[in-house]
Amino acid sequence: MHHRTVEELMSRDVVRARRDTPFKELVRLLEENGVTAVPVVDELDRPLGVVSEADLLRKSADQADPSGRTPIPHLEAWERAKAEGSRAEELMSAPAVCARPEWTVVEAARLMETQNVKRLPVVDETDRLLGIVSRGDLLRVFLRRDEAIREEITGDLLRSTLGLDSRDVSAEVRDGRVTLAGTVEYRSLIPVIEQLCRGVDGVVSVSGNLSYRKDDARGASGDS
Repeated sequence: MHHRTVEELMSRDVVRARRDTPFKELVRLLEENGVTAVPVVDELDRPLGVVSEADLLRKSADQADPSGRTPIPHLEAWERAKAEGSRAEELMSAPAVCARPEWTVVEAARLMETQNVKRLPVVDETDRLLGIVSRGDLLRVFLRRDEAIREEITGDLLRSTLGLDSRDVSAEVRDGRVTLAGTVEYRSLIPVIEQLCRGVDGVVSVSGNLSYRKDDARGASGDS
């Protein structure tokens, strides 16, 4: 099975900032390029951190409200330092959380989730910036055509990988939802098939009613 990689999904034309890029220039970079964050790189084009709209908005949030309706929020020391910063290296979230181009969507998504970030600079083996991948980029796998998903499941997974005949097990796909039907030789194969189907790019859910000829868990025959 082919899983789409970060390299296939990432944006290659990356808007960058330098350590000394001033606050207003950062705002202009975001506005003119229609992005919500930019990586900050060193002289060798290695990501040091990321400056996002949230990082820049701390400066506004730290200002007194002329109307007097909202109090100045309490900021931790590190948040205060950012709010008072004027250059990218003072404003960025660091260190940069990066991905590698050969990673799968699952690997990148898990890193975003555990690190609570919305995008990942993508770097090569020397840590130089190659691109950037966002949550939206990863979600593009779910735009994959149902027919392409069905062909991968029936051809690559069921027939080539598991050696199953299409007359025994079939798969229908609608809006990314996979429905399996048919009969397999052993009961233990059913969860394997379902798990492999869930790993196919673009699959939203897997359901169905697969039956079996032999219950190898108990040494008996029956139906699921």
